[in-house]
Amino acid sequence: MRRTPLPALLARRAALVVLAASWLAACAPLPPASPDAAKPEHWRGRLALQVQALGPDQPAQSFSAAFELQGSAEQGQLTLYNPLGNVLAQLSWQPGLAVLDDGKRQQRSASLAALAEALTGASIPVAALFAWLHGREAQASGWEADLAALDSGRIVATRLQPLPTAVLRVVLER
Repeated sequence: MRRTPLPALLARRAALVVLAASWLAACAPLPPASPDAAKPEHWRGRLALQVQALGPDQPAQSFSAAFELQGSAEQGQLTLYNPLGNVLAQLSWQPGLAVLDDGKRQQRSASLAALAEALTGASIPVAALFAWLHGREAQASGWEADLAALDSGRIVATRLQPLPTAVLRVVLER
């Protein structure tokens, strides 16, 4: 029978003690968060965007998808899903950089608004959308939001200017 040298045996025991302490620390309850602590924001649901026709040369456009949105107007991620649950595209942003990944290629831009328009076919007021999701009125050039049904998870925003008019509908999962 071969004996383990004392230094190796002590190293193994020390590793077990560290492992046990780590495990116990992971199981300990976390201290309560301060009321001022910023909580991560996360929403899921469906969105639909309808853009009216400007004339016979430019037909009406329609876009709808399931979505998952997290973060804030300054930094976040929007993932769009088709009816089967497959990812259609992912838009992520941080100060000075937005990235749109449609599974085939990535587009990078300093403008979140430009990539959101490339994704949906119309400009969407992203900063105002986050305010609306929190139930706050927010000004967005040309847009009016109806938050009356937010308690039941519904937002309807209409763009009156510039033409063509557009309607954004958001239905949140509860």
